[in-house]
Amino acid sequence: MTNKSEKNIFLAFILNIGFSIFEFIGGAITNSVAITSDAIHDIGDALSIGVSYFLEKISKRKPNNKYTYGYIRYSVIGSLITTIILLLGSCFVIYKAIYKIITPEDINYSKMIIFAIIGVLINFMAMYFTKDGTSLNQKSVNLHMLEDVLGWLVILVGAIIMKFTDLKLIDPVLSIVVALFILMNAILNFKSILDLFLEKTPNQISIDEIKNHVLNIKGVKDIHHIHIWSIDGYNNYATMHIVSDSKENNIKELVKEELKEHGICHTTIELETTNENCHEKNCQINPPKLEHHHHH
Repeated sequence: MTNKSEKNIFLAFILNIGFSIFEFIGGAITNSVAITSDAIHDIGDALSIGVSYFLEKISKRKPNNKYTYGYIRYSVIGSLITTIILLLGSCFVIYKAIYKIITPEDINYSKMIIFAIIGVLINFMAMYFTKDGTSLNQKSVNLHMLEDVLGWLVILVGAIIMKFTDLKLIDPVLSIVVALFILMNAILNFKSILDLFLEKTPNQISIDEIKNHVLNIKGVKDIHHIHIWSIDGYNNYATMHIVSDSKENNIKELVKEELKEHGICHTTIELETTNENCHEKNCQINPPKLEHHHHH
């Protein structure tokens, strides 16, 4: 992460924290759940920015004997923490909103409009200030900012309509829409994080395709015991056994080249000859009861 994008992320963090406090006050003064639900969204954002700021710093550390894979997965833990906060937050908002639909309360529309205008302006400025980062974290931070601007525009329009029609329902309905949007994103995030921790084969990689491509390499007789996993969703690792009787000694090179094209940056290959009996040939299909084969 460059210093510039670190500064930007830090700035975005401070802005978001300050702003969510301002929103909770706004929600309390105007009695609007929509504003309160936005506050929860923003606190989630701020926390995710803060957490990713610290964990991103850690995840840049070099591998060592304790963390042989490096610290990359720390950034995943960052998004896990945020995702859980957003899941809980959005469920809480939906609960509050349903309660408001059942027992409507008076809302101060004029103050709500003023808060929404300030909200749009501040978020628009924040978006403008943080728009030049390139790192992945930065991109997601920018997306949050855009969401915030849109969220506030929706609240503004809702407040104006309510001022003229006095339809109190609009407020909780808006907040449910915001909350469902947050919930959906959080669930998708959660699923991709689980996939990483369950060592699932990365989505963009097809084992069958890789098998076919590797078997096409001259001298490769068979390939088995393939394990492919990802550390953070970007860096993919693989281990496999290659059977070959070739006298050439560049088989490994060729296989590694092929795997690079499939987005696998880190490969461990075990070479076997055809007359060698591989004990682990069927490890994936039915592992022996007593032994546990792990790819780590």
